[in-house]
Amino acid sequence: MSNQIILPSIMQIGAKASQEVGSILNSLDYKKPLIITDQMMVELGYASKIQESLNSINIHADIFADTIPEPTVASIQAGVNKIKSADYDCIIALGGGSPIDSAKAIGILGKFGGVMRDYKFPRMVSESGVPIVAIPTTAGTGSEVTRFTIIADETTDEKMLCVGRGFMPSVALIDYELTLSLPQRATADTGIDALTHAMEAYVGKKANPYSNAQAIAAMRLIGPNLRRVYHDGNDIEAREKMMLGATLAGTAFSNASVALVHGMSRPIGAFYHVPHGLSNAMLLPAVTEFSLPSAIKRYADCSRAMGVALSEDNDEIANQKLLSELVAINEELNVPTPREFGINETDFMNNLEVMAKQAIASGSPGNNPRVPEVHEIIDIYKLLW
Repeated sequence: MSNQIILPSIMQIGAKASQEVGSILNSLDYKKPLIITDQMMVELGYASKIQESLNSINIHADIFADTIPEPTVASIQAGVNKIKSADYDCIIALGGGSPIDSAKAIGILGKFGGVMRDYKFPRMVSESGVPIVAIPTTAGTGSEVTRFTIIADETTDEKMLCVGRGFMPSVALIDYELTLSLPQRATADTGIDALTHAMEAYVGKKANPYSNAQAIAAMRLIGPNLRRVYHDGNDIEAREKMMLGATLAGTAFSNASVALVHGMSRPIGAFYHVPHGLSNAMLLPAVTEFSLPSAIKRYADCSRAMGVALSEDNDEIANQKLLSELVAINEELNVPTPREFGINETDFMNNLEVMAKQAIASGSPGNNPRVPEVHEIIDIYKLLW
């Protein structure tokens, strides 16, 4: 059995990689880019630095900075209108997962039209939209190297998973220096998101030799460095390792898919506007405990790769250490429960069945080593409270 691996055609990795944007655009003969980003990237000056770099080689780039965290059908529409308003030949997606996910959707809708629901999984989007140069500023989502985007339909409170090589960026410029300004909360949430990507890619049913190698390498980088960057955002060595780990984790799950944590995480985000990485963090210990009996060796490998278990520990001990570690990470990184986040208990409990059904409909739980029934997903949601 063979596996199809899809990656950006160019990946520039390391300090100052983002400053190579002009030379790369020239090499690809792109002349009129649109920068898609958010207001924070404008305020920090990152967007203007990209503009200035391009201006120096006579490439003018307009900016669309109205993307929002956890993008919605409505939030991307202005970007779709913008991309249709001129003959832009590429998109520079600058920011965390939300601007990059927004750019992916805008690139497809701007070229082919329709509405986002038309492109929802299980449709596989093979059409190539407006080419995307992705410049991530967080070490977490891996969106710069994935064939996925997530857009919420605010009319139904559903986070729609959209899949296919049409969403894969053409270029990824992975510059860890852009993460040095990342706040502590975002550092924690995106870091746990990356860890979840690596773990789910490795234990999922669609795991393959290529994704396994990427996932293990990612966990070796993320495990020892997640706490370091949380406590010291200026730890350059740890920032660099987290950025590379996040990209490797993104490569792993893009080519093997995610599983139950992500399936259950999306409804929490859609209903209660919990940041994606944070809802993953809430779920990871409980989902791991639920899934572990069906992938004992796989989870033990994760524990060893993260540096939690010793090489001589048997699988049972390794997995006990893993469960303890996931709980400890959440405690140390101040991950709240749904109650502590401020979600209304009655509302949460009343929505459990619809959230569970949305989770299953996304397809991700079907890739879990232990495939849950609706009532089992509801039970896990209750455990979180």
